[in-house]
Amino acid sequence: MSPTPGAKVEETVQLSRLLEVSTVVLEQALDLLENYLTRDEQLTLQSKYVPGSTIGKHLRHARDHFILLLDTMTAASPPYIVNYDARLRNTPMETSLKVAHAALSECIERLRREVPRLSLDEPLTLNAVTPYPQTLQSTFGRELWFAGLHAEHHWSMIRVHTGELGIRLPDSFGFAPSTLVHHGTEAPLGKAKI
Repeated sequence: MSPTPGAKVEETVQLSRLLEVSTVVLEQALDLLENYLTRDEQLTLQSKYVPGSTIGKHLRHARDHFILLLDTMTAASPPYIVNYDARLRNTPMETSLKVAHAALSECIERLRREVPRLSLDEPLTLNAVTPYPQTLQSTFGRELWFAGLHAEHHWSMIRVHTGELGIRLPDSFGFAPSTLVHHGTEAPLGKAKI
């Protein structure tokens, strides 16, 4: 059964909102690279407070979730199966400001190009290790929402790193949209759109 025209419009609106949040979150990382970090070495500095953690690893890890989701939804036909644990590590974007910027920019472009052609409620299966193998049912829309909030979580850890470097980031960097709305901030994701 085909969706009604009104339902299709609502789905388009919801997808565009998820796309907006995803791109704003990733643009925060671009802003970090363009306006706050000045040397490649800042990407690889090990945190004193978050062992084994670097800014470059957080940027790569968060971007990977968007890319793995897009790869799943655009390279295969149903059933769609995503596994966020199937990531490459120690990639050039973890050590180079230029490569990180290019990788995040390409991710934003892919989101803008591909999300409008996908279905919010397209079912997919999520495989994960928690440390026990898990298989869960989800949808594309739910996973896109997750990828954005997951990135914000990693931006909050980047905030710790930049604090160790003596770099002050915008007050909204690393905070979930719901927290920004609760506090009534003027940040792009801080205004309730209800």
